[in-house]
Amino acid sequence: MIITKIKRTLRAGFVSFWRNGYVSLASVLIMTVTLIVVASIVFAGAMLDSTLNNIKDRVDINVYFSRTAPEEDVIRLEKSLSQLPQVAEIDYKTSDEALADFRDRHSNDELTLQALDEIGANPLGASFNIKAKDPSQYESIVKFLEDTKDSARTGESIIERINYARNKEAIDALSRIIEATNRLGTVTIIFFAFVSILITFNTVRLAIYVFREEISVMRLVGASEMYIRGPFVTVGIMYGLFSGILTMLILYPVTYWVGPITERVGTGLNLFSYYLSNFPSIFGILVGTGVVLGAISSYLAVRKYLRV
Repeated sequence: MIITKIKRTLRAGFVSFWRNGYVSLASVLIMTVTLIVVASIVFAGAMLDSTLNNIKDRVDINVYFSRTAPEEDVIRLEKSLSQLPQVAEIDYKTSDEALADFRDRHSNDELTLQALDEIGANPLGASFNIKAKDPSQYESIVKFLEDTKDSARTGESIIERINYARNKEAIDALSRIIEATNRLGTVTIIFFAFVSILITFNTVRLAIYVFREEISVMRLVGASEMYIRGPFVTVGIMYGLFSGILTMLILYPVTYWVGPITERVGTGLNLFSYYLSNFPSIFGILVGTGVVLGAISSYLAVRKYLRV
């Protein structure tokens, strides 16, 4: 009995969707606009994350050691740093590697190379290039370096210079940008989600308005609320399903055209590549959002006409 009712409900919903083609088309198109807004939020979030990650990758601190720093002390400090939960990566460059890099950078500067040869000894010390997992963690890393900078053998400082002071302003600015962006992103998502629900609800309600008299008659003859609502909820689900598919079809050429542009402007993200690599999840988000919005909006919109 229950299965028979479900079959009748689904059949009635499918028939209603195709029989009222113009109303269904209008509802699908308006819901498609809503889902495009949802997709824009998803893409904007991805581009923002990629941009912030690019900026994070460019922020670091450099630690320069004195020429007399024992190599075993430098290695010991590297091992201690690598165990810190704040540290993401350490690039250790020995004094010989620093000298080789210096010669490469000034390969066309004969005077500099000649002056270097006249010195005889290597004037450059070893160095660390340190990247933190989060920009706000650099200060604690610097504090750790200052607390452990003394040599185990001589008790003297093996660190000649830490360039954190020069980068602190940029690091603090980046931390503020990330915090403000996260807050703004949350507010924007909530706002557009509310607008999307409002648009979808009113669209479905207008579509159901055509059947207000039919609903009243069904209610008067004793039809249950679930029996009346069922076909309209089915239609709402179909609105969401077709809108999600249409939105994905629209996004393909749009992201193909916009993708190279988003990559060139400094986000580090090709939107078309992101669309292809995350196709299943984007499809699930859009179709799922459309189906949920359509079903809930239809369920609530019918309520007004059930009061007989």
